[in-house]
Amino acid sequence: MADTSNEVEELLFKGLDWLRSKHHIRKGLALIVIILLLGLAGKFAYELYPRHYELTISGGGMLTKSHHLAKVLQEEASRRNVTLTIAPTAGSFQALNDLNDGTLDLAFVQGGIDAVGYENVRQVASIAPQLIQFLVRGEVKTIHDIRGKTVNLGEKNGGPSVVSNQILRFSGLVPEVDYAETNFSDEQLLSMKADKLPDVIVQVSYAPSATVDFLVQKRGYQLLEMSFPPSLAMRMGWVADAKILAYMYQISPPVPAKDIQVVGVNLNLLANKDVDSYAIAALLPVLYSPQITSRFNFPISEDKMLTPSGFPISDGTEVYIASKQPFITAQTLDQIKGIFGLVMSLLSIALVVFKWFKAPEDVGEASLKDDESENDSETPNPINTIATNISQLE
Repeated sequence: MADTSNEVEELLFKGLDWLRSKHHIRKGLALIVIILLLGLAGKFAYELYPRHYELTISGGGMLTKSHHLAKVLQEEASRRNVTLTIAPTAGSFQALNDLNDGTLDLAFVQGGIDAVGYENVRQVASIAPQLIQFLVRGEVKTIHDIRGKTVNLGEKNGGPSVVSNQILRFSGLVPEVDYAETNFSDEQLLSMKADKLPDVIVQVSYAPSATVDFLVQKRGYQLLEMSFPPSLAMRMGWVADAKILAYMYQISPPVPAKDIQVVGVNLNLLANKDVDSYAIAALLPVLYSPQITSRFNFPISEDKMLTPSGFPISDGTEVYIASKQPFITAQTLDQIKGIFGLVMSLLSIALVVFKWFKAPEDVGEASLKDDESENDSETPNPINTIATNISQLE
């Protein structure tokens, strides 16, 4: 066993000695190392250089508050090297389909929609709940008075339709049995004659809403209070407690006359999974900036960012969260110590390898030069000898 080990070691050193003697191989290895170091330096330089991002975003229909939020975000993001192109969609399902297909980068989408079938969609942030506002007129005074009436829920099987039907079903009203669903868009509702409008109109939006303003002030609708039972939240994870303040839509007569409790549903900012994570990380500080809150007239709190939506968290969101962590932590110090030890070890190895790979002829030439220098110092200088002799004659 010992003889075999010695033979292997001898062969190894012979091979290494042969490698050292090949000047072109040493040059090639040095070139490869230089290229790798330049590539690494280029990568760090690229990450330090300010980049510009271009993304598409949807806020839903053009009359919605989420579309207004997208426009405000677009204007503020342009000052932070992020260009947003707004692409309105008919509803949450169209936005989800576009996100899943990759034809849309970002979208504000109402919560309460099943995430199954949207494998390519990721949650960027969850925003404060939108209000599910039931607008009623005539003899409709309670939720039970909706029986036998027409109820407009927007796009068929759209986001407002899905969540509103769940609430009505929980209240004991069966769709298409106890009430007839209509599916007029906001644009159609605003252009319809008053006598053609549905008995009940459901709007999912922040308050105040421009569409609700019109329907209350010009068409005589009132707001119906929808109590928030905790059991509803247990059954439907997207349900949140919310309220509409008195006098929100009209002062005389007041609409509503007092603060009323309504059901809320979270608004989520979603993205396609392939969107650049650094682009999302650059956009989130804009979303949570004071400028957005001021212009949107609604507080957007970072505390609710990770409220579950049913979709996986985006890589960009994780990059943003990591960027907000303290730069120097105990874990960071341990990592720095480890990196320092690694670097010093690599430098030591590199120094040994450099000396080892130095060609034998280079070493021989250096030794020859040293010998010549020593011989020169021992050989008497003729000029000095002549000068010494002359001084002795004198």
